[in-house]
Amino acid sequence: MGQLHELPVEIRITDLLSPAKRRVLWLLLVLLVLVSFVFVLTPAILIQPFRPQTTRALGISYLLKSWSPTVSLLALIGIIVLSLALWPNSRRWWRKSLLVLIALLAVPPAWFARQNHFEWMFNPLVNSAYAPAVAANFVADTDMVLAVKLGNEAVAYPVRLIAYHHLVQDVVGGVPLVATY
Repeated sequence: MGQLHELPVEIRITDLLSPAKRRVLWLLLVLLVLVSFVFVLTPAILIQPFRPQTTRALGISYLLKSWSPTVSLLALIGIIVLSLALWPNSRRWWRKSLLVLIALLAVPPAWFARQNHFEWMFNPLVNSAYAPAVAANFVADTDMVLAVKLGNEAVAYPVRLIAYHHLVQDVVGGVPLVATY
C-alpha cells in the first residue's frame, strides 16, 4: 500500500483576508499616523507666543498634550502590528516601501510627545541687559510692566518684551530673583 504524505500548509492571516479587508487595514494604518500627528501637533499649533489664546484652545491643547504620549505609543505599536500583518501579501516593492515609510512616520510623533516643546518656545532670556528708567525710551506710559522693589532699588520689566521668554533673571537690591509672566 502506498503511504500518504502530508504536505505542510502555511496559512497566513493576510491570505485569509479579502482585498477589501486589506484595504481597511491600509486605511487604518494611515488613520493611526494621522491621529498620532494630530495629538502631538495640535498643542504646538494652538499655543504660540504673540497670538491670542482662548480658554477652549488651551483646554484642548493641554488635554491632547496629556494624552499624546499614550496615544502615539499605541498608534506606533498598532502601525507596526498592522505593517507586519500586511507585509507577506505586499508582494510589490513599492507597497513594502510604503509600509516601511508609514512605520517610520509614526516614530517622530511618539518621540515628540515625550518632549516639552513649550520649553523650546519659551527659552529664558540669557545675558539680558537692563536700562535705567530715564534711559528706557522704548517703554511707553501705557505699557504693562512687572514691577519689583527691594530695599532702595526698584525695577520694571515691560510685559511685551518678556512675553516671549516668560521669565527674567535679575538681581534687585542685592537679591537674585526670577520674574515670570
